[in-house]
Amino acid sequence: MSPVGNWSYPTTMKFGAGRIKELPDACAAAGIKRPLLVTDKGLAGLPVTQSTLDILEAAGLGRAMFSEVDPNPNEKNLDAGVAAYKAGGHDGVIAFGGGSGLDLGKMVAFMAGQTRPVWDYEDIGDWWTRADSDAIAPIVAVPTTAGTGSEVGRASVITNSETHVKKIIFHPKVLPTVVICDPELTVGMPKFITAGTGLDAFAHCVEAFSSPHYHPMSQGIALEGMRLVIDYLPRAYKDGTDIEARAQMMSAAAMGATAFQKGLGAIHAMSHPIGAVFNTHHGTTNAVCMPAVLDLNAPKIADRFNMAAAYLGIDGGFDGFRSFVQELNDSLGIPRKLSEMGVSLDKLDDLVAGAIIDPSCGGNPIELTKENLTDLFKAAI
Repeated sequence: MSPVGNWSYPTTMKFGAGRIKELPDACAAAGIKRPLLVTDKGLAGLPVTQSTLDILEAAGLGRAMFSEVDPNPNEKNLDAGVAAYKAGGHDGVIAFGGGSGLDLGKMVAFMAGQTRPVWDYEDIGDWWTRADSDAIAPIVAVPTTAGTGSEVGRASVITNSETHVKKIIFHPKVLPTVVICDPELTVGMPKFITAGTGLDAFAHCVEAFSSPHYHPMSQGIALEGMRLVIDYLPRAYKDGTDIEARAQMMSAAAMGATAFQKGLGAIHAMSHPIGAVFNTHHGTTNAVCMPAVLDLNAPKIADRFNMAAAYLGIDGGFDGFRSFVQELNDSLGIPRKLSEMGVSLDKLDDLVAGAIIDPSCGGNPIELTKENLTDLFKAAI
């Protein structure tokens, strides 16, 4: 039996199989009459997207779509999306897809009414207060993967196409007004995307659980999110039509992104520059980096994972958890080293330079330095 629910934490969420049919109601709740559906190039022509456009058209909401979105979206994609939004006279965005479609859709809604460059709103201090919050268009988010959790996030990751640096753009009002989580939309995900996105959700939960910051609500969500991935990702990977497993993974994805309000750490600090320089899949990159980061952080996190392992059904405390992570990666076809994904040590200095300034560093339980980051990259590559 696939679960169903209505939640208002962290935002209004319509969860359950078949609930994409409620998209017109979600637009109405958000005050959107002329939506622009933003998705990525790969999804644009697929039946799941076309049938969603059919639902909008049947409700008198048009079928406008922008899909010039790269796997690691950049400011050129964003400028083109804002231009399409303005040219079409739209009054809101449906962010549709995996992390790239969701992140760029949210940024189109955010930037459509701003006058400064997007980089002026990077997640640094109170830079978000520079934005005109009244000019941010309403957003409805519809995830089609179970990984990033960007549908419940207050930020987007945008790559600077000139410097090849990933920047986190933050504003509280970037949190979508309504989210539709329909696990049926994820049934068509290929195995390697199921694995990579699922392990992205796992990394969010593991890093949030490891972060030294105080946020007990996120800590609890991170623990249960880890359990859902451990129990249901192997099932979703084995049988993509297992709708209960797909639903539970969709929950885990939203939970991971809710949990990381507590902080991320070295896994993401590494993954962001790797993705920006080598264009690797984000979740898969996280998965490859995780064992080395667990080793680094062990002195600070072993005690809490000794407790968590028992709840997660893993024997041997932290050491058992560390072994389990590698076994899980192996069972899902994840490479053991980043070199198998085309990442090379000749860009090591660039990777370390990008990682040390990444906002995720602040949530790592052990302070990150050029020295220990260099060792981490060498171990992972």
